[in-house]
Amino acid sequence: MTSFEQAAGTIELPRTSADSVRPDADARRSISPVALQALSWLAPALLVLIWEALAQGGYLSPQVLPAPSKVLRAAFKLASQGTLLSDLGVSLLRAAAGFAIGGAIGFALGILVGFSRIAEALIDRSIQMIRAIPFLALLPLVIVWLGVGEAEKVFLVALGVTFPIYINTTLGIRQVDPKLIELGHVQGLSTLQLIRRIILPGALPSVLTGVRYALATAWLALVVAETIGAQSGLGFLAMDAREFLRTDVIVLTIVIYALIGVAADLIARWLERRLLSWHPNYGAAR
Repeated sequence: MTSFEQAAGTIELPRTSADSVRPDADARRSISPVALQALSWLAPALLVLIWEALAQGGYLSPQVLPAPSKVLRAAFKLASQGTLLSDLGVSLLRAAAGFAIGGAIGFALGILVGFSRIAEALIDRSIQMIRAIPFLALLPLVIVWLGVGEAEKVFLVALGVTFPIYINTTLGIRQVDPKLIELGHVQGLSTLQLIRRIILPGALPSVLTGVRYALATAWLALVVAETIGAQSGLGFLAMDAREFLRTDVIVLTIVIYALIGVAADLIARWLERRLLSWHPNYGAAR
């Protein structure tokens, strides 16, 4: 048990009105996790069934919105040709590289600003100004700097990922309960021990929230990057399909983006449960 967990257990927080209406662990465990997962997929499944029925009934034009069955056939055809898996792999590598670079930069800057008011005064204003610039406005300048190769695409992904992680890391550090820090001083923890055992664990929920936002932003940035001068990737596949009015392929790429987003969010939730098992809102009872 870390000092953060010990400190959290020794501080008695006042009961709020939310405590009186919060369901207890027994009530939450009355529904199995498998049933909850099945329930979460009910609405998307119904939507697909309605979509298929409308398309088969002629209410949706194939040129406007093809049936899911047609999109599925396009997926099998592209997969058998090797095109789909190749483009998917390229996009995943770009997203992973950009996420790693941008995540590391955002986390480092967040720690620096979170612990230092001087650092906040020096760099936070500039970071917020850059964050407010849309991707499309930066794209021409990035192309001039880096061309239309892999560096441009990874750079845009890294840029988009940096800000959510930076903001949430800074916020998480600033929101650590001062009473816990005071208790750490009383227990004789050094500055490094205080950071490692109390401050960073206390900031972790906010950091992981930033990771979830950054995962979504990474794909948004990648879509923008792959629409310009790309020769591979899901964005290139969609743009190439647009030239030939292949709406089934365009819809397929959109569905793949959605499925990747769901998978990334599931990974982020798994990390929350693993890294925040000590937290009452992220433990096994969740």
